[in-house]
Amino acid sequence: MVKRIMCAAPHRLGTFPMQLVDLRQLSSRQLDPLLAEEVACWQQELRWDYRPSTELIKKFVDARSLTGSAVVDEGRIVGYAFYVLEEHKGLVGGLFVSPRYSQQDLSHRLLTDTLTTLSGIPKLDRVEAQLIPFGYALDPVLSEYGFRLFMRQFMIAPLAPANDGKAMDILPGLIREGPGAGMILDRWDHRYFEPCARLIQLAYADHVDGEINDQYRSESGALRFLKNIIILPGCGQFQPESSFILRPPHASHIAGVILTSRVSENVGHTTQICAMPGYQGRGLGRRLMEASMQSLRARGFHTISLTVTSGNARAVRLYEKLGFATVKKFAAGVWTGY
Repeated sequence: MVKRIMCAAPHRLGTFPMQLVDLRQLSSRQLDPLLAEEVACWQQELRWDYRPSTELIKKFVDARSLTGSAVVDEGRIVGYAFYVLEEHKGLVGGLFVSPRYSQQDLSHRLLTDTLTTLSGIPKLDRVEAQLIPFGYALDPVLSEYGFRLFMRQFMIAPLAPANDGKAMDILPGLIREGPGAGMILDRWDHRYFEPCARLIQLAYADHVDGEINDQYRSESGALRFLKNIIILPGCGQFQPESSFILRPPHASHIAGVILTSRVSENVGHTTQICAMPGYQGRGLGRRLMEASMQSLRARGFHTISLTVTSGNARAVRLYEKLGFATVKKFAAGVWTGY
């Protein structure tokens, strides 16, 4: 992965050089001011309440179990990055630099340190980096380290209220006309975990998103992914009332799914939407999106967001027709040793 180790020159403020330190040497109290700036960026640009994620970060920092590095200037932490190891794979889990400092230089220094560390771990044959940057670009460093880059879009749409101010909720049941006619629309239930994992594996078998996230490639990986977005707080608070599946009557498989979380007050986020091969191109995605949006609207939500890979042009067109606009573009990077 590493052609050469990039040694960043010391960045100075006054006469004191900035230092790169191990995150395990720090406490959450030292990180608090920087994490507060990160929370503000997520809220301002993406309308996302990032506090649950930062609380999880602080928990692992205090347990001395979060691996990564931080840039310190005269005792103040001005940037940090961390990574997670998962069997054969490394994940660059987060990176942020204070807007009050040289974000481009310091973010490159942090990412370079992280990738250099990962390159020295034996038997690591895959590294994924899907980071949303605020005020800087990470593409040059990822490209230098041999990552394949896939452009992604963060999109947001308003949920316009009903004309009479009373949005009707979605009634699950048999769809009698339009896309998905003859299928059952049902709200999420935990009994759908395993059928949904099979659906994700099949839906992304030859899809660009299967290249970005290798959890999509196996049923066990997809099951871990589902539990992460439904149980853990990193993707917001899961909303089962606004998450739906489509299934043929009297069948054990499901044809489509949409999962939704609350990421801020009155703001929802689509964490997953896909359809089974053979059912794709029949409007099931639109049917699921409209059901989720209507359910959120009925519960007082005024905004919904999602991320999509730019190369998935059909999905991008659908979201634009539903009122979504791109507010941020970023690169997802993947390095493989095979």
